[in-house]
Amino acid sequence: MWLNNILETIGNTPLIRINKITRNLPCTVLAKVEYFNPGNSIKDRMALKMLEVAELEGKIKPGGTIIEGTSGNTGMGLALAACVKGYKCIFTTTDKQSKEKADILKAVGAEVIVCPTNVEPEDPRSYYSVSKRLATEVPNSWYVNQYDNLANREAHYEQTGPEIWEQTEGKVTHLVVATGTGGTIIGTGKYLKEKNPNIKVWAIDSYGSLLKKYFETGELDQKEVYPYISEGFGEDFVPENYDMKYIDKFEKVTDKDGAIMARRIAKEEGLFCGYSAGSVLQGLMQLKDELKKDDVVVVIFHDHGSRYVGKVYNDQWMMERGFLEVKTFKDLISGRGSQKLITVSPDQTVLEAIELMKKYDIENIPVMDNGNNTGAISESGLFNKILNNPDIKTQAIALVMEKPYPEVAFDTPVERLSSQINRENGAVLSRDESGGYHIVTKYDIIQSLSK
Repeated sequence: MWLNNILETIGNTPLIRINKITRNLPCTVLAKVEYFNPGNSIKDRMALKMLEVAELEGKIKPGGTIIEGTSGNTGMGLALAACVKGYKCIFTTTDKQSKEKADILKAVGAEVIVCPTNVEPEDPRSYYSVSKRLATEVPNSWYVNQYDNLANREAHYEQTGPEIWEQTEGKVTHLVVATGTGGTIIGTGKYLKEKNPNIKVWAIDSYGSLLKKYFETGELDQKEVYPYISEGFGEDFVPENYDMKYIDKFEKVTDKDGAIMARRIAKEEGLFCGYSAGSVLQGLMQLKDELKKDDVVVVIFHDHGSRYVGKVYNDQWMMERGFLEVKTFKDLISGRGSQKLITVSPDQTVLEAIELMKKYDIENIPVMDNGNNTGAISESGLFNKILNNPDIKTQAIALVMEKPYPEVAFDTPVERLSSQINRENGAVLSRDESGGYHIVTKYDIIQSLSK
């Protein structure tokens, strides 16, 4: 049996048990893994639903243009539907979102306009305002407005909620969602609470978002709003999709904790998920004391990790933000103070190199020619050569030197350095900010990993 088009593959995503990260929790934790949707996110569900409702209501005509402000995933769902149904797409997004998201949208035919993040929603430069303006300027266009479009939450009431209920055989006790537009948590939560009013619905929010305070006080406090790095959830206003009576608790998660947990999910559970998956599981872990033995917790993993390979899954990006505490080449040589790198020149003798090795108790010496890394001398390499020909001690180093040690960036993580060092190559070099050379050997790496 075949399907008529890609849209028929939306929904019926698997519920997968989390085993290692949650092993110390008293309950069962199940992840609704939404990257199995064709657009690799949960937003496929509501994107198609909103478009179908718009078609029924005559808000978009054949050949029309879909316009929306999106963090990327809703745009992908809309773009897939547009491909099948014959519409054009113009999306606005923020410069906070990963480049991969914009590139993916362009790959499926959408026009993408990147807007500044750190402006008020009412600012004419915001991605909200730009999308609204375009909807008034582009003929035969439809402004989706996922934040206030109630078909958003209807999609989850009709699909996500029933799926979770059926997959858990009605045993679900908690739903945990990193929430932004409100569609997923309200639609799903409403359905589940109608089935069992005792089910707890927990919302995960970001520091820099006002949703948690609004939930707790009813106050729209703009002092709560400030820039944050987490993607796809948290808001600086309250979308109309929210109906707070279906939410029992809000919990905030830091940018760092969410990013680190996302990487743990990939490494420990084999689920390559997006940023918000890390945040939602971290939020659950922060609330672990409220869980009991027989609880069955469902967490929503919204999207796929491929959207974040330049961010959360990039060591450099993580280190620049202080999210990843990894030892680097720089860390390994930081305790040496002003100690200079011992080098030899090609015209020095082998005997001179041997004397330097004895004096400084070292096994690897770079060969430098006018400041250029041109070769290497190693104790093991010299040992074999001298056994075969004792007379080479008086020869020039240029005649017996090995290939140069590889050069790496000064901030290269230790894990990557270890892959550069092997039996034939006992060290790596790097230049510091002033251009001076430094060396790291296999023994430096062994010592660092044993601490």
